[in-house]
Amino acid sequence: MFQDNLSDTLKKLKITAVDRTEDSLEGCLDCLLQALAQNNMETSEKIQGSGILQLFASLLIPQSSCSAKIANIIAEVAKNEFMRIPCVDAGLISPLVQLLNSKDQEVLLQTGRALGNICYDSHSLQAQLINMGVIPTLVKLLGIHCQNAALTEMCLVAFGNLAELESSKEQFASTNIAEELVKLFKKQIEHDKREMIFEVLAPLAENDAIKLQLVEAGLVECLLEIVQQKVDSDKEDDIAELKTASDLMVLLLLGDESMQKLFEGGKGNVFQRVLSWIPSNNHQLQLAGALAIANFARNDGNCIHMVDNGIVEKLTDLLDRHVEDGNVTVQHAALSALRNLAIPVVNKAKMLSAGVTEAVLKFLKSEMPPVQFKLLGTLRMLIDAQAEAAEQLGKNVKLVERLVEWCEAKDHAGVMGESNRLLSALIRHSKSKDVIKTIVQSGGIKHLVTMATSEHVIMQNEALVALALIAALELGTAEKDIESAKLVQILHKLLADERSAPEIKYNSMVLICALMGSESLHKEVQDLAFLDVVSKLRSHENKSVAQQASLTEQRLTVES
Repeated sequence: MFQDNLSDTLKKLKITAVDRTEDSLEGCLDCLLQALAQNNMETSEKIQGSGILQLFASLLIPQSSCSAKIANIIAEVAKNEFMRIPCVDAGLISPLVQLLNSKDQEVLLQTGRALGNICYDSHSLQAQLINMGVIPTLVKLLGIHCQNAALTEMCLVAFGNLAELESSKEQFASTNIAEELVKLFKKQIEHDKREMIFEVLAPLAENDAIKLQLVEAGLVECLLEIVQQKVDSDKEDDIAELKTASDLMVLLLLGDESMQKLFEGGKGNVFQRVLSWIPSNNHQLQLAGALAIANFARNDGNCIHMVDNGIVEKLTDLLDRHVEDGNVTVQHAALSALRNLAIPVVNKAKMLSAGVTEAVLKFLKSEMPPVQFKLLGTLRMLIDAQAEAAEQLGKNVKLVERLVEWCEAKDHAGVMGESNRLLSALIRHSKSKDVIKTIVQSGGIKHLVTMATSEHVIMQNEALVALALIAALELGTAEKDIESAKLVQILHKLLADERSAPEIKYNSMVLICALMGSESLHKEVQDLAFLDVVSKLRSHENKSVAQQASLTEQRLTVES
């Protein structure tokens, strides 16, 4: 019976669609909607086979009283994945987009649903909608119809889907979306509604221009209020909302302009509130607070101000609370903040005397690569041009042994790279024989030699300078390790390779001269015919390289 009635309805609909008799058309459309409510998939298949979809394209006109029902039918059939391409092929997208300019709220709602369902999960169709200019239209609708809950929800769902596409961000940034969303957010009391807005805000806030717009629209104040309201609650929804709000806050600080606006010379209300999160007992707030400080610490001025105003003590206290069975994400965030704060030259000595190295070294036993990585970066920043600190750390056998161990962490390239760089930095900044002896005894030489073959010029250079210092200060101690690591052969390759950077060639020649103080290494140099390679470099376009080639050639000739 259902099948017969449906077939009749479809036939009748075809006739009335041609005649454009709206009463009969409405009756047919009502029957179709009933059939879809009873059995959506079967009805959709029938609709597809009947050719009705093509007719719908011509019936979707703003002045028609049937547009809302037709859009509703399209929305219902497009719930089925197999119906989406037929809807596109029937040319329904363009007339539906036109209907978004309607004043009728029911038409707008059903049109939004139809477009949403047709384009569901299809980035190419969503990109097509963006190119057709739906974003400014939807933002305008949100502003006009913010009292209509169903329409508001439809707009938010659409924004959530479209905001995932990078191509949408520029269009969103040219509208007043930030203002509209913040206005809407302030009105919401229900958790679910706020969550829906959060789902739109998060992808939008990845764009720097929109970050600034959201800050200017007052989103940060809303987020701080949520944190204050939810911080002591143990309800699952409240804990989730606290996390979302504080995460979004940190995301807003990733933009340079938005971050600087909120820092306000270190006197801003937002910055002060974020500071108060660090000593709190809530792990999520501690994490967000430390990440926020790491983001504020992205320029020298901010870093200097924060160190002068006691931020280091707050962060080291936080780390102390997480040494034993601590929260790894909090450890990582606090170390990130300290690493950034240690970049300006004037901060290094202050942070060293505040006991940062001692606080950081407590995490040497950590087995978590992200924590290891930040720990290494923090120490490397702290000892830059700080000879006394570099010597103290370089004589710390436990540290050096751990570095040598991490130099072999092949599964974690970041940890491996940072360990090598710190080994080299300990030598370069301390220029200490004791440090070199500690590194040689711990088996560090082979790693420095390997580092000289790195694909990164900066790392190659750091390794060559450290090895030259070893050769100048403590060659006798390191001789055997240098020999077994085949350093002389590596230097020959670096000098012969046309792709080697000028500074690599220069430092390789300095190192060759230093190595010739060892009888066995001198013999290796002679056996490899270095003179041929070096004499070619006398005409190198880089003056320093050419000069060093002449000096090295003289040395090789005299000592041959």
